[in-house]
Amino acid sequence: MGLMDKLKGELVDIIEWIDDSRSTLAWRFPRYQNEIKNGAQLIVREGQKAVFVYRGALADQFEPGHYELKSENLPILSTLQGWKHGFDSPFRSEVYFINTRPVTDLRWGTPQPVTVRDPDFKMVQVRANGLCVVKIVDVGIFLKEVIGTDSAVEVEEIAELLRRVISMAFSDMVTQSGLGAIDLQGQQVALSGRLAEFVQERVDDEFGLAIPEMTMNISLPDEITQAMTRGVAKGVEASGFVENVDLDKYQQAQAADAMLAAAQNEGGSVMGDIMQMGMGVAMAGQMANQMGGIGQPAAAQPAVVVNPGGAPPPLPGQTMYHVDHGGNPGGPYNMAQMQQGIQGGQVTGQTLVWAQGMAAWAPAQAVPELQALFAAPPPMPPTSATPPPVPPSPESPAPDSTPDAPASRPAGE
Repeated sequence: MGLMDKLKGELVDIIEWIDDSRSTLAWRFPRYQNEIKNGAQLIVREGQKAVFVYRGALADQFEPGHYELKSENLPILSTLQGWKHGFDSPFRSEVYFINTRPVTDLRWGTPQPVTVRDPDFKMVQVRANGLCVVKIVDVGIFLKEVIGTDSAVEVEEIAELLRRVISMAFSDMVTQSGLGAIDLQGQQVALSGRLAEFVQERVDDEFGLAIPEMTMNISLPDEITQAMTRGVAKGVEASGFVENVDLDKYQQAQAADAMLAAAQNEGGSVMGDIMQMGMGVAMAGQMANQMGGIGQPAAAQPAVVVNPGGAPPPLPGQTMYHVDHGGNPGGPYNMAQMQQGIQGGQVTGQTLVWAQGMAAWAPAQAVPELQALFAAPPPMPPTSATPPPVPPSPESPAPDSTPDAPASRPAGE
């Protein structure tokens, strides 16, 4: 600092901090040799706190307001410097301005996945991230543990420290909760408050900070997310998370995946061909049980058509019909299967059917697309090996008639 700056500082002494960055947590007011004159003006704005430090010891603190520095409003500093009857000459003291506004955009995340013991998937590695609101509440601890001798402290300087603390707190909270991976994700909103409490216990007395609020987003591995989407792991309840595991649904879904994989394997084994042939009948029976709620096993459900040829599944957009089998819905069946059922007598014109887009069940003969199938002529009867005899024409003689023979003459004539 030059001579002019020194003289100007001695003539006018206004101590204030104008900051609009919201990223600085603490700032030391620069003074030549830290000298402050008697009667200097101290301006503390909203969201700030000013503290005086003399030879490393915390002295007087000032809340937002406008002050004239005298021995009357500097009791601690007067005691430290031994002012018995006030002071007239400049005195030495460091002045720190502390940002007391909450920092709301501090992002955090677990650098490494946390292993969770899950009752459904055994051991699962989960990650978490979110936003953290942090605020300075104890200036003395913050000054001693964080500021030290620094002239300024930025948010990024404590962000890495807080991220490490939050990651460790998240791991401890997950272990203490005893919840599985899916339950953790389902209750992450409620668990955010618990995580804030875990972090608060580790930063209040240690760094003078408070965690008023915290958000958390728990992410599961892609394999488990895909399994939940297909309904393999658990049935998703209306509440938004899963309560209990349905092993029957899990096994059925696994069997369905295995059958589909075998059916799509064109060059597979004989077992794959057999599974491909029976896939349509098995899946139809399962859907009938689920839709109708009938207490009968899938094998007891009658089928319109058994497709021994292993035909591929219906093309997308093809109309599929469900057929009433004495009160038990069966299907869905495509047009080719419906035609075979009609020709075989398993589906009559009065049989109730339903397809996507129909308002209710209706007789098959009343469905426009099926009417043409009932109008088609039945198949020709089988022909015999020997053709029937051709009837004689009226002009031709009878087959057993012979030409008139001359009448025999009587004897002796």
